[in-house]
Amino acid sequence: MKKVDCIGLFCPMPLYMTRKAVEEAEKGEIIEVLADDPAAKKDIPEWAKRMGHEVLEVEERDGIYRIVIRKG
Repeated sequence: MKKVDCIGLFCPMPLYMTRKAVEEAEKGEIIEVLADDPAAKKDIPEWAKRMGHEVLEVEERDGIYRIVIRKG
């Protein structure tokens, strides 16, 4: 599983870093994104679905968003 740590970064960096990690991943690979920018909770899953990837999980714990994507 690839991990993308975007804590402390704000739009558009979490989406940019997620996009780069997904591009480098193999089909079917899992990418876990951690972010504390509230926009990431909405922007990253919407982008992933639009690009044909599967959003496996979106959760928030103590102000940290964890988004898990499977590359399509």
